[in-house]
Amino acid sequence: MEQVPGRRAEYAASLTRHFLTGEELTGAELDALLDRAAELKADRLASRALKDRSVALVFEHPSTRTRVSFEVGVHELGGHAVVLRGDELQLSRGESPRDTALVLSRFVHAICVRAAPHAVVEELARYSSVPVVNMLTGDHHPCQALADLLTLRERFGDLAGLKLAYVGDGNNVAHSLMVLGAKAGMEVAVATPAQLSPHHLVGQVAGAQAERGGRVTVTQDPVAVAEGAAALYADAWVSMGDDESTAAARRELLAPYRLDGELLGRAREDAVVLHCLPAHPGEEITEELLYGDRSAVWDQAENRLHAQKALLELLVS
Repeated sequence: MEQVPGRRAEYAASLTRHFLTGEELTGAELDALLDRAAELKADRLASRALKDRSVALVFEHPSTRTRVSFEVGVHELGGHAVVLRGDELQLSRGESPRDTALVLSRFVHAICVRAAPHAVVEELARYSSVPVVNMLTGDHHPCQALADLLTLRERFGDLAGLKLAYVGDGNNVAHSLMVLGAKAGMEVAVATPAQLSPHHLVGQVAGAQAERGGRVTVTQDPVAVAEGAAALYADAWVSMGDDESTAAARRELLAPYRLDGELLGRAREDAVVLHCLPAHPGEEITEELLYGDRSAVWDQAENRLHAQKALLELLVS
């Protein structure tokens, strides 16, 4: 029989705020978070919201941008980042996410997790009495989407009605752009092969579309989504762990969805190019666009830091 302390911990966890998909934010909260991110970008040491606090950063997979941006962000907010790789935790030896959450909650003030199965962060959040942040899972990448929206606000101002075209694999990045783009009142148009389509999410973001006047569409036509877009977005075609035969099949399937100059020519004259990185020039995006003067990719990468600091302020302080 479960002991009383366990039930008490689960009750405490039910009162704790998490960030797993982006659906946890209201439209007004999203606006305020982006405002705060811009302030923290202007003055990186303006906040000490995590002074004398510790944040666990759990990585089941290697990372460049996510690890560095979170570790630096926690430091700049005055906190201490406890970086834990998958092979350094008992999770890798079969300890449950539930037990991990119950233990880490006693030590740190937030748990940030990069894991393959989304169910891992959901179970951690269910039992954690401190905020759990999804740094990336196979289903969602909401911290990346926050940085993307901040980048677009810097370039175009108000996000309401702005068209973002995503072409390629209907993956975790596409999912998060649909969720948070709708909350921002944007038009998010996704073009992807039918086999990789995230069409199931269209119904899930209906409420956010109605709240802010946003619009989310999914099609197989990259040219159609590029028409009149303010930004064209690409992501890698091959994921970590794909074997060579799978990778070859995905490259063949996604070849018509390459982001190149011809496709960019369908967008607005002032349109920018986005990519969440790591990039593979010549596959999902041409080298000319990735490094060209219409690329906002490097601003995106930097904005992970500022958006995540604003998020940690909101959840932890």
